[in-house]
Amino acid sequence: MPDDPNWPGEHRWPESHAEQTDLLPRVPPSGNSWDVETERFAPSSGTLPVDEDEQEKGRSLRKPAIIAGAVVGALALLYGLDLTLSGGEVPRGVTVAGVEVGGLAHAEAERRLREQIEPRLTQPVTLRAGAVEEKLDPTKAGLKLDWEATLAQAGDQPLNPFTRISSLFSSREVGVVTGTDDAGLTAAVERLRASTTRPPVEGGVTFEGANPVAVEPVPGQELDVAQARQVIVDGWVRGEPLDLPVTTTPVKTTSEGVRAAFDQVAKPAVSAPVIVKGEGKDATIKPEVIASALTFEPVDGGALDPKLDVGKIVAAVQPQLASTEKEGKDAQVVFEGGQPTVSPSEDGMGIKYDTAFANLLDVVKKTEGREIKVEYTKKPAKVTTEQANQLGIKEVIGEFSTKGFAADSGVNIRTVAEKVNGAIVKPNETFSLNGFTGPRTAAQGYVEAGVIKDGAPGREVGGGISQFATTLYNAAYFAGLKDAGHKEHSYYISRYPPAREATVFQNHDGSSVIDLRFTNDSPTGVAIQTIWTPQSITVKIWGTKRYTVESVPGGRSAETPPHEKPGPTTGKCSPSNGSPGFTTSDTRILRDAATGREIRRDTRTVKYNPQPKIVCAAPPAGG
Repeated sequence: MPDDPNWPGEHRWPESHAEQTDLLPRVPPSGNSWDVETERFAPSSGTLPVDEDEQEKGRSLRKPAIIAGAVVGALALLYGLDLTLSGGEVPRGVTVAGVEVGGLAHAEAERRLREQIEPRLTQPVTLRAGAVEEKLDPTKAGLKLDWEATLAQAGDQPLNPFTRISSLFSSREVGVVTGTDDAGLTAAVERLRASTTRPPVEGGVTFEGANPVAVEPVPGQELDVAQARQVIVDGWVRGEPLDLPVTTTPVKTTSEGVRAAFDQVAKPAVSAPVIVKGEGKDATIKPEVIASALTFEPVDGGALDPKLDVGKIVAAVQPQLASTEKEGKDAQVVFEGGQPTVSPSEDGMGIKYDTAFANLLDVVKKTEGREIKVEYTKKPAKVTTEQANQLGIKEVIGEFSTKGFAADSGVNIRTVAEKVNGAIVKPNETFSLNGFTGPRTAAQGYVEAGVIKDGAPGREVGGGISQFATTLYNAAYFAGLKDAGHKEHSYYISRYPPAREATVFQNHDGSSVIDLRFTNDSPTGVAIQTIWTPQSITVKIWGTKRYTVESVPGGRSAETPPHEKPGPTTGKCSPSNGSPGFTTSDTRILRDAATGREIRRDTRTVKYNPQPKIVCAAPPAGG
């Protein structure tokens, strides 16, 4: 049978698993017999037939199970081997503050950690909070590393097989355990908060002379103290800069808005002068003046809104064009032959500075055609001739004189009297002596004269003016005008009526400290006349008489003796006996000038301090 592969005369190796199976001895399954026709096992009588597909399925399931079992066995072997070889070691893949200690014995891990981390523990730590960088001294901040807790935190090899397998392909940072001195760390973080906090800086344009400088907007920032503290505690030993959390404060402006303002406004604004054309004369606004007056305000949307300080422009232009204006003159009351007459008023002509530079901002944005033409307008007198004639200034309604002053004080009294002479106070207006005279300094003709300062004699420019103030106060008192504020001397001066006198005082720059004020509460105007002689000063108030005035002085009470006070140790010392202090009063009674009926009475109570007794030190022996 040459076609039979099992024919003994011709042998070959089977080429497939099926062929190998066919070569196996054919042993009938239990209860089966060989069927010659089909060449298959057939079930014997009384038995169920065998399904060949089921047999094949069973064989295919047995093979994966065998493979899986083999794999599990291998893994179990490896797991046991891994447990044996890594017993007592730090888990694989573990790092502490960036130092790899995984797979090391605990003693070796501690040695490595101390070797690499310990040098960092006293080194300054670089901290970055937004745009600010600071250094932190960990020792001063109360930071120290807890070695025992840190090593314990690294742990031991895990028993979980899956964790052990995953550790072959990953790493795990466990960090350090930090011991802290709460007070030291709190103080350090608070210092950081103060040094890293930045207010927001709006973008803008400034000027250095006439050169514009763009200022970039910078948001503000403030340290998040709680989170920053945790970041420091967690990362201070890593030897790397730490980024601290901050909260930011936004700004309105943007870099684009700043650039637009710089290019479109600031740069052309100072590119050349602006010419101001007046009547017959021109003025020049220099780039430096424009730069000093030009500012930029942030607005919503990121832009900058340009603003011009017109006051600075006017201050630069006005002196240049002053000769093109005409100063007006108010009507005044002059006293010729002892009677008041009206000196006529004159209208002036001036530039309308309130509207002159309304379009200056548009002009400075241009690089050509940088000119402005100003307009002029009449400037009426504050008191016209007609108004002065209608004020009803026709008779003396109040008058007072004082006598006796030194020559230098007399110079100052005459100077202030000449300034006030002819002053008009309209109905319902308030007169201020300090406001009317302005600064009383050497530039206005005042000289140094005697004053009482801190209870002792002294000298100041403008000394002696209080005598004029007292004289003016009493003239207004007897004219029946309303007191609008005055102050008596601290110490009583015998040449003045008690509780019926006044002092005034200015700082050296002319600013008012103590003033004399009264209000014209009559329906007609009043005028002030002053008459000075080398021995006396007289003040008369002219108007329309309404009242007769009576002064009723009160008695003295609560007298206080003077106390001694050492005189100055440098310069001249002038001894004085001083004077007692006391309390007194004055009552002003106003009666109707036509009927004599009492209209009102006002009482003013004044407490005078004792004037110290000045004691000068004895000169040294042989002096």
